[in-house]
Formats: sequence, structure tokens, C-alpha cells
Amino acid sequence: MTTVATHEGEWTPSTRRRVLDTAVRLFSRYSFAGTSLQTIADELGLTKAAIYYHFRTREHLLLALMAPILTEIAKVVEAAEAERDAGARADVMLTGYADIVAANRALAAITTFDPSVRNVLREQPEWSAVIDRQFALLADEDSGVAGGVNAAVVLTGLAGGASMASRHIDDDTLRAELVDIGRRVLGLSEPDS
Repeated sequence: MTTVATHEGEWTPSTRRRVLDTAVRLFSRYSFAGTSLQTIADELGLTKAAIYYHFRTREHLLLALMAPILTEIAKVVEAAEAERDAGARADVMLTGYADIVAANRALAAITTFDPSVRNVLREQPEWSAVIDRQFALLADEDSGVAGGVNAAVVLTGLAGGASMASRHIDDDTLRAELVDIGRRVLGLSEPDS
């Protein structure tokens, strides 16, 4: 196979995308802990040094892969926090999160089912803060034990549901189903149009 780098240190945007897409596929198949940079390089026909030049560690590659999701979730959290009452905050968080996981099914799977991915993300202060804020928004309606359990069920359940849903279900249909399920778990009524 030929190398996909144009020359030392310069990659095209499509090459970077191929590396990230390959990483998701291999993380899904072998887990994050079970996938080395060498495995990714081999899959793409690159040297480990070529991957290493741009992603010093698997963790660095994972964080690069997840950065757009962090940005999306942070925007949803900010929009939800701007709402006046707890129900509206929870509903904005729920619908925004359902949008994200429906559109990013493979990433939803590895973040939900791979404990090593969750551990890496939790070690990052910006990720940890966003996770805590979204959890608080979903648990806000019921600040007791039930609120916390319901929030955990919604966050993991929606991501798991999205990742396990048939590929034949379009994102909009999946999103609507996830929102409906989340509202039932959280005891939220559908907002007035």
C-alpha cells in the first residue's frame, strides 16, 4: 500500500478523516484499549511513525476524534442552562443530546460501552465538566436518588439505543424515538409548540 501522507508532516484533510474513521471502526471492533496506533497504521498502510507524528498517543487521537462532540454537547448544555425552569432545561438537554447521539452512532457506542474511553474522557477537565453539567440538567427535576439514576439511564440509554439501532432507521426518526423515551424516563411532558 502507498502512504496517504502527501509528505512528511503534511496530511490532507481527507487523510486525517480516514485516520479518525479507521480509529472509530477499530475501537468499535477491538475496544480502545485493544487498538494500538500500530493497528491503525497497519489498517491504513502507514507507518506507526506517520500516525505518531500527528497523534502522539491513542489518547490524543481519541480526544481529537471526540473534540467536535465535546463542542456540540457544550453548546447544548449552554442552551439548556439558559432556560428558566428545570423541566425546560432537562428537555433542551435531552433533545440536544438525542440529536448528537443519533447523528454520531459509532461514537455513541464507544463512549457508552468502552470503559477505557469513559476513563480517558473523565480525566480531561473540559470533558468532566461538561458531563457533570449535562447530568445535573437531566437530574434537576428530581434532585434525589431517582433524579440521578434517571439522568444516568437517559445518558447511557440514549447513546446505547442510538448505537444499537438499525442502520435503516434514519437520524430524524431515531432522534424522535430517543426523545420520546427520554421524556418518559424523566417524567417530562412534551413542550407546548
